[in-house]
Amino acid sequence: MTIPGLDEQTRALVLANLRRLGGDELAPAATLRWDAADAPPVELLRRLLGPAIGLHLVFLPPEHGGLGAGARDVALVAEELARYDLGVATAFLGLAISANPMRAGGTPAQRERWLGAMAARGLLAALAVTEPEGGSNVAALATTATPVVADGQPPAYRLDGTKQFVSNGGLADLYLVLAQAPGGPSFFIVEAGTPGLKVQPREAKHGLRSSATAPIVLEDAVVPADQLLGGVEGQGLAQANAVFAHSRLMVAAFGLGAGEAALGRAVAYSQDRQQGGKPLCRLKGFTHKLLIPHVVRLEAARGYVAELAQRLDAGETDLDVEGAAAKLFATEAGSAAADAAVQAHGGYGYLRDFVVEKIRRDVRVTTIYEGTSELQQAGLYLARFRTMLRTKGGFYREAAARVRPLGPAVAADLVADTAEALGHAVWTLHQAKISREQHVMFELADRIAEVEHALAFCRHAANAAAPLQAACRLFAAEAARAVAVSAVRVMAASRAGEPELTALAHALKTDALLATRYGSDEDKEQVLGWVLAAGWPG
Repeated sequence: MTIPGLDEQTRALVLANLRRLGGDELAPAATLRWDAADAPPVELLRRLLGPAIGLHLVFLPPEHGGLGAGARDVALVAEELARYDLGVATAFLGLAISANPMRAGGTPAQRERWLGAMAARGLLAALAVTEPEGGSNVAALATTATPVVADGQPPAYRLDGTKQFVSNGGLADLYLVLAQAPGGPSFFIVEAGTPGLKVQPREAKHGLRSSATAPIVLEDAVVPADQLLGGVEGQGLAQANAVFAHSRLMVAAFGLGAGEAALGRAVAYSQDRQQGGKPLCRLKGFTHKLLIPHVVRLEAARGYVAELAQRLDAGETDLDVEGAAAKLFATEAGSAAADAAVQAHGGYGYLRDFVVEKIRRDVRVTTIYEGTSELQQAGLYLARFRTMLRTKGGFYREAAARVRPLGPAVAADLVADTAEALGHAVWTLHQAKISREQHVMFELADRIAEVEHALAFCRHAANAAAPLQAACRLFAAEAARAVAVSAVRVMAASRAGEPELTALAHALKTDALLATRYGSDEDKEQVLGWVLAAGWPG
C-alpha cells in the first residue's frame, strides 16, 4: 500500500524553508511586536500564501494544486510553526480545517472550484461553527439556512445567525459556515463580501494576539444552492466528524511545538543563569521540578502524535477517539511546560520582554479551541468505556499483551500492568456506580490518555537511543502511580468501606505500581544530560 504524503526530500525542504522563515519573518522581535499591537501580521500572511512561499499548499491535495502532505507532514509543519508563533500557526489551522470538510464531503465540482482556488490564488479560509450560546457543542445550532425560491432565479439559501470565535475572521476570503437547514446541520461555502455577511470587531484576547479572531453575523445572507457542501442537506456533522482526527492531531502538534519552544528557552536560560555560584541547570530543585517532568511528557506526546499520524496515513478510519486523546494530552502538556518555563525564568518570565510570557498566554488556547479539554475528556471516557463493554474488558488486556514483549528498557512490563489495572479500575468504578459523576469521568479520562500515551511511548522508544528510553521509563512510572492513586482515591471519596478499598488495591496491585523501581534518579540524570547536551528540543 502506498502511504500518502511528501517524499523525504520534499518534507526536508519544506521544514528547512520553514525554519529559515522562522528565523527571519517569525523572529521573536516580530512576534512580540504583533503581540503588543494586538494585530495580525496581514502582510506576512499574504506573503506566506503567495507564490514565492506557498505554505498553504502543504494543506491542500495534489489533484487540486496542493503538495498532498499526509498527516505526518502536517503534524511536523504544525509543530514547527507553533515553535515560532501560535497566532500565525492558527491562521493555517483555519485554512486546514476548512479545506478538510471540502475534501471529505464536497462534490467534485466544489472541490475543483474552491480547493483549486485556494491553491492557485492563496485564498485564506475560516471555519465558522461555534455560536455564542453553543460553545463546543456543534450540534447546538441557532444559525439557520432557509431555502429561497424565486421566479427566474437559481435556487439559493438565506443564512441568518451569529458565529463566535472565528479564526481568520475578517481576513478570510472564504467562510465555511455550519447552519441548520430543513434537512439538518449543513455546511455552506460563503465568500467574503457576500451581502449580509458582517464581520464584527476583533476579540480582545488573553493571548494569540497575532491571530484574527472575530465574530461574524449573517443577516439575510443569500448563497447559491451549489455552495451547500456536498449538495445534500444534513451532512454537516458527518463532514465535521470525518476530519476530527486530523484537526485534533494538528492542534496536538501545536501544543507540542509551543511547549517545546517555551521549555527550550528555559533550558537555555538555566545554562546561563547563576545561583549560588552554580548554573540553574546544576540545581536539582530546579531541573527535577521545572525541566525533566515536562520534557518527559512532551516526549510522550511526540510518540503518540507520530503514531496517530502514521495510522492516519496508512488509511485507518474512526480514529477520532485517538485524536481526542492526542489533543487532550499534548495541549495540556504544552500548557504545563510553558507555565514551568515562566517559573524557570523567575521574575523575568513574567515580563512581556521575554518570549516565554507570550507563549504561556498563547498556548492556553490550545486546550480550548477545536474542543475544550473537558469535551475531549468526556468523549474519551465514554468511547473507551463502550469499547471495554464491546470487548468484554479485553481492550486493555490485549494492549498490555502486545506491549509486554518490548522489554525492561522501556518499562514494558510496568506499562502492561498499568494498562490492565486501568481496565479493572474503570470497570470496578462503573459497577459501583461511581464513574457516573462527570468529575470522575474527567479524572479517569486523564488516566486513559496517560496510559495510552505510555503504550505508544513504549513502541516509539523500543529501538530508540538510551536517553529516550530513560524518559519512557520515567513516564511509565508516572502513569502507574497516577492510575493507582486515582482509582483508590475515587473509591475512597465515594465512602466505600475498607473491604472494597482493600479488594480494589489488591486487584490493581497498587503496591507494585506505587513502589516501582522504574523512573529512578539515574533515569532523570540521563534525561537531563541529554537535554543539556543536545540543546533540546533540537
